[in-house]
Amino acid sequence: MTPHDLARPYVAAFASRFLQMLQYRTAALAGFATQCWWGGIKVMVFAAFYGGTAIAGASASMSLPQAITYTWLAQGLLVLLPWLGDPEVAQAVRTGSVAYDRLRPVDAYALWFARSAGWIAARVLPRVALMAAFAAVALPLAGLNEWAWQLPANAAAGLAFVLSTLLALLLSASMVMLLNVAATAALNERGISAVATPVVIVFSGNLLPLALLPDGWQTALLLQPLAGLMDIPARLYFGQLSGWHAVGGLGLQCFWTVVLVAAGRFAMGRTMRSLQIQGG
Repeated sequence: MTPHDLARPYVAAFASRFLQMLQYRTAALAGFATQCWWGGIKVMVFAAFYGGTAIAGASASMSLPQAITYTWLAQGLLVLLPWLGDPEVAQAVRTGSVAYDRLRPVDAYALWFARSAGWIAARVLPRVALMAAFAAVALPLAGLNEWAWQLPANAAAGLAFVLSTLLALLLSASMVMLLNVAATAALNERGISAVATPVVIVFSGNLLPLALLPDGWQTALLLQPLAGLMDIPARLYFGQLSGWHAVGGLGLQCFWTVVLVAAGRFAMGRTMRSLQIQGG
């Protein structure tokens, strides 16, 4: 079989899940409205924070316009964060239909990965487009340019950001797969999601830009895998990582994706071998 033939079922799984999720337009609009509200609150907090007198150290690592743009980026990419497993997998585990995926003549891990990637991508794209239209276009037209989404540092930074975001999608899907496997082993995803959510929000940089955390933590924060979801793409967007540093940031995302895919495959193999399905 040719590589095209081998990839066809996984491409089809990605496309079908992507198109299925695009039908939920009301959910996307509701999520966008909520993210605009919280984004506005965070922007006002940053404006007050940077207006204080104790901000000299933080302003050196990230300016107020960058912090505001970071906020809109984080809100637009919010659903990229892997704090939840794929609900389709969770339902299959509860109902026992996960057995069907074990009988298909395809690699079960790759099939779930493709579905999860399509699920994430279909939720991210509409919200990013709406957020850009609101924060980068509507706010300047309303005379609120200082609270708007600023352009990337340069064209190279913009291209690096796009590539980094695509890698972040793969990294997120590899993390979602670990949650999927954990939910399969535990037969319930709620407790796992409750533990994962605060960790992902804090260490991805969604709650607060990692650059504003203590200087002594910066190396460890940049090297840990969750930084590749939000912090590294943002640093590339602002031009804080350029040249070989940008290559290193992209390399970190690739490295953690490979490591987590390998870990997910190993864990899924062990879980599926011991999985027992009852019913009939």
